Amino acid sequence: MSTSERSMQMRLAAHKSWAATPDRASRTAAARKASHFTRFIAKARELHPDASDEQIKAVAESLRKAHYTELALRSAQARRIKGQAAKEAKRRQQAAELAAFKAGAVA
Repeated sequence: MSTSERSMQMRLAAHKSWAATPDRASRTAAARKASHFTRFIAKARELHPDASDEQIKAVAESLRKAHYTELALRSAQARRIKGQAAKEAKRRQQAAELAAFKAGAVA
């Protein structure tokens, strides 16, 4: 089986599996909880070893928000840089086309 066929077969199985899932949120709840809370709570306990559980949860929530805000910032910066590069490439292309047109008009 080729890589493309295997990929399509796996995608088909995933679609069928999700189609048979009545409550998507409950299916992914454990993974979401483990990935979000475990990491941020561990970091909160590291930063504040003597804090209460309630304080740890508040710090973990702040760490989570900071993490996702940082991701959003990086994404915005990457989009801006990519947009600037595209504008610069378009400007260079237009300048080259104009130069070629002027060179052809003079000749």
